Amino acid sequence: MSIKRAKEVLKIESKAIADMINRLGGDFQRAVRILHSCKGRIVVTGMGKGGIIGQKVSATLSSIGRPSLWLHPAEAIHGDLGRVSKTDVVIAISYSGETEELLRLLPSIRKMGVKIICLTGNLKSTLAKNSDIVLDTSVHEEACPLGLVPTASTTAMLAMGDALSMALLERSDLKKEEFAFYHPGGNLGKRLLLKVKDIMRTGKGNPVVKEDALVKDVLLAITSARAGSATIINKQGRLCGIFTDGDLRRHIEQNTDLTGLKIKQVMTKNPVVVKGEDLAVDALKVLQAKKIDEVPVVDNTRKPIGLLDVQDILKAGLV
Repeated sequence: MSIKRAKEVLKIESKAIADMINRLGGDFQRAVRILHSCKGRIVVTGMGKGGIIGQKVSATLSSIGRPSLWLHPAEAIHGDLGRVSKTDVVIAISYSGETEELLRLLPSIRKMGVKIICLTGNLKSTLAKNSDIVLDTSVHEEACPLGLVPTASTTAMLAMGDALSMALLERSDLKKEEFAFYHPGGNLGKRLLLKVKDIMRTGKGNPVVKEDALVKDVLLAITSARAGSATIINKQGRLCGIFTDGDLRRHIEQNTDLTGLKIKQVMTKNPVVVKGEDLAVDALKVLQAKKIDEVPVVDNTRKPIGLLDVQDILKAGLV
C-alpha cells in the first residue's frame, strides 16, 4: 500500500512540474531580464513551506554568483526590512498569494520602487496584483491524500525557482573558473579547484633516475620512496620513460635476468604524463582511461616535477 501511495505522489508531483512547461512565456523572460540587470541583491521571501523553498532558491542564486539573501517576512515587518535597498529585486513566494505576513511587506517594498517577482498558484491574489512579474506555479492537486499538505505545490515552486536560476546562469555566461570561486569547500570545490601540483609527490617521494642507471639501483630508489614507479630521464634531464611494478613483473615472468641491465633497456618509453596545472579530477580521468596507477608530472619542457599516484587522489577525497 505504501509503495502505491509513493508512486502516486511522484506521479502527481512530476505532472505538476510538466504542466508548468507550456505556461512559460514572456513573463518568465522578463523575470530573467530583471534579475540579470539587478544592481543590488536578489531578496527571496516567503512564509512557512514557501519560505523554506525560498531559502533554497536564494542559496542556489548565491551559488551561481548572484548576491542573494533570504528574508523572513515576519522578521521583516519588525525591522529586517532594512536589509532591502532600492537596487534590489524581490522574489516573493506564496502559493495562495494571500499570506498575511508577506502582504504587510508589499506597501513598503513598493514605496522603495523595488521590482517584485512572485511565484504563486493564485493569479488573482493580492500578491499577484501587486507584483511586477507573476509566475504561475498552480497545480491541479496536491499529492497529500487529504489534499491539505503542501506537496505538489511546493515542488512546483522549487522547480520554478531552479528554472529561473538556471536561465539566469545561462544569460550570465558564468565560466567554470568563476563558478569554482563560489564553491571553495567540499567535494565540488575540490573537483573544480584542486590541481595536480597541489597533491603530487615531490622530493624523496618522487624517484627520478637517469636512463643509464642499473635496474637494481632503480628498484632501491622506488623502495626508498615508497612509490610504485620511477621516472626515467635522459642526459638533458627530460623524461624519456617510466619503470613500474608492472614492468618489473612482466620482465620477471619472461625469466629475464635484470641484474646487470640498464633501466633504459626495460623501461616503458614515452609514458603518459600530466602537468602540474592540470586539474586533479582530469588527471584521475587519465589514470582511469589508461588503467594505470601512477603518472609522471612534467613541466612545459617535459622535465619531471612530480609523481601522481591514484592513492594521492583518493586521499584528496576526489573519489
